[in-house]
Amino acid sequence: MKLFYILLFTLFFSFPTHFAYGNTLEVCSTCEYKSIKEAIAQAKDFDTIVVKKGTYKEMNIVIDKPLTIIGENYPVIDGELKGEIITIISDNVTIDGLYIINVGTSYTEDYAAVRVIKSKNFLIQNLKLEKLFFGIFLEKSSDGKVFHNNIIGDAVEEYNSGNGIQLWYCKNIEIDQNIITHVRDGIYLEFSDFCKITNNKSRENIRYGLHFMFSNDDLYQNNIFQNNGAGVAVMFSKRIKMYDNLFKDNWGSASYGVLLKEINDSEIIGNTFETNTIGINIEGTNRIIYKNNHFIGNGWAIKFRGACYANNFIENNFLYNSFDLSYNSKLNDNMFDHNYWSSYTGYDLDKDGIGDVPYRPVKLFSYIVNRTPETIILLRSLFIDIIDFSEKVSPVFTPDNLLDNYPQMKIITND
Repeated sequence: MKLFYILLFTLFFSFPTHFAYGNTLEVCSTCEYKSIKEAIAQAKDFDTIVVKKGTYKEMNIVIDKPLTIIGENYPVIDGELKGEIITIISDNVTIDGLYIINVGTSYTEDYAAVRVIKSKNFLIQNLKLEKLFFGIFLEKSSDGKVFHNNIIGDAVEEYNSGNGIQLWYCKNIEIDQNIITHVRDGIYLEFSDFCKITNNKSRENIRYGLHFMFSNDDLYQNNIFQNNGAGVAVMFSKRIKMYDNLFKDNWGSASYGVLLKEINDSEIIGNTFETNTIGINIEGTNRIIYKNNHFIGNGWAIKFRGACYANNFIENNFLYNSFDLSYNSKLNDNMFDHNYWSSYTGYDLDKDGIGDVPYRPVKLFSYIVNRTPETIILLRSLFIDIIDFSEKVSPVFTPDNLLDNYPQMKIITND
């Protein structure tokens, strides 16, 4: 035991004193340091800078050493619309509790409230960002966290607005509990792998609530994407996991809950797609597992655009959609099994909870609407019911094997 305490004592005092006991510098109008830039210039590695409540008209603040910058009662950092406000180019930086406003707008530079460049082990949390171009922009960075920020833009048009949180060539980033509204894309990822996007709310954005391309092995869980211009776009990526998200009220002629394009070997499980023009718009996706999802009150629950193979739709609920499925091919290589369909009219004589008659989810009328959109005005007519019934009895325009052989008689719960 005595040897243990000697070793513990030796290890404790072997750490550099500047790491274990960084100094604290205060910034305020009556403090030794009047500006954040001045405090950063004088700080040593691993010091803490406390910014007192007040307004600081500063921009191009460069953090080039390991520091913690903490705002006390949300001091305002006003960039006066001149350009970028904070740029991090060092590892081991924390920014916490600042209210950053008035980022500059440019058609040649992507000015951000906070930019992180080639950095590791950073933490950006509890920020309030308003009147911005880009909010938080991460590039070529890794092993960082973006937690609990409130990002409010004032975007009107795509061409002169930026994204709330953007990742470019990043790895191992955690984005959690952020609220993003009124920007171009709420969360945007490009060439960013092994990231976790969890518990965020991305609403009322001009284009996409979430937009990612060429990004593999990412997890999206417990997020809300609601009332965004075009919904969510997921493109050219592999091994994506989308669990327990809500895609709601993405409604318009070119809107959807999720657009999937060239996505392979992924899992979409436990999500809710509610009152979207299209729940999921699928094109060129392969080997995807869709399980325990809820499609509620959409125009189309799922719309196949082609080149989709070896996808499995298992134990999903299709509730009161105008069309459950739209299919544009006579060939089917996808499996539908043990789903619940609210429009299923079959019976269950043996009372095993499974319909005795297979269900054909593709209506002939959905095929007609795909080719001639104007015919949608006939949706509730008796004529349409007749032609849908005829296609169900003798399929001509839809694949013979596109059916659910085990339709569930009761709504499936995820318990």
